[in-house]
Amino acid sequence: MWEFITRRYYIMTHKIDTVIFDLDGTLLNTLTDLTNSVNYAMEQYHFPTHSEDAVRRMVGNGIYVLFEQAIPDGRNFPEYDACVKTFQEHYEAHKKDFTRPFPGILELLKQLSQDGYKLAIVSNKFDQAVKELCKDFFTPYITTAIGESQSIARKPAPDTVFEAMKELGSTPDTCIYVGDSDVDIATAKNSGIPCISVTWGFRDQDFLIQHGGTHFAHHADDIPTLLTNWN
Repeated sequence: MWEFITRRYYIMTHKIDTVIFDLDGTLLNTLTDLTNSVNYAMEQYHFPTHSEDAVRRMVGNGIYVLFEQAIPDGRNFPEYDACVKTFQEHYEAHKKDFTRPFPGILELLKQLSQDGYKLAIVSNKFDQAVKELCKDFFTPYITTAIGESQSIARKPAPDTVFEAMKELGSTPDTCIYVGDSDVDIATAKNSGIPCISVTWGFRDQDFLIQHGGTHFAHHADDIPTLLTNWN
C-alpha cells in the first residue's frame, strides 16, 4: 500500500504525467490481420499477394500509403479507392481474428494507470477501428484514442497528439510518446515531446537509430523505469 502511495505521489510531483502511445506494433500485434485483409483485397483485384514481412515494411503511414505500395500501379490503378474500401470492409470484420496485445502490455497499462499517468492512443489506422480496438482491448486504462480521419492530419503531423493532449488536459512539457517506427519518432519531434522507441514492433532498433531514435524499450516492463529516469 505504501509503495503504491509513494509511486502515485512521485507521478503527481514530477514532470511527465502523460504517455501517448502508437497502436499497431506498439500496443497491439496486428500484423496477421492486416496482412490477411490486404491479401483479400489483392485477390479480389487479381494482384499478387504479400508476405507478412512485406506488409510489415508497408505499414505505419495509414492505409492509403499502404495501398500505394501494395497495388502494383499504386494510385494510378483506376479502382484504387474501391480496392482500399474492400480492404477496410474485410478488416472491419476480421480485425480481431489474430490481433492481441504484445506481451506485458496489459500489465504495463494497469501499472501506469494505477501510478496516476494519463494515457492515450494516436494512430494512422482509420479512426473507427482505433476506437473499437482501444475499447475492446484497453478498457478501462485508455479512453482517449484518435485515428486517421478527414478532419485531422495523420502522423507525422502533430495534430492527433495535440488533440489527445487537449482531451487529457495535458501540455507538451508533461507528455512522452511511445511508438515503434520512424513515423512515431518524427511525430514526437513535430509535437515537441520526447520519444521512447519500442523494439518489439514493426521496425528493428538499427532502423530506429538511423531515423533518430535515442531511447529504447526492449520489453514492456522497461517503460516504467524509463519514465522514472526521465523525471
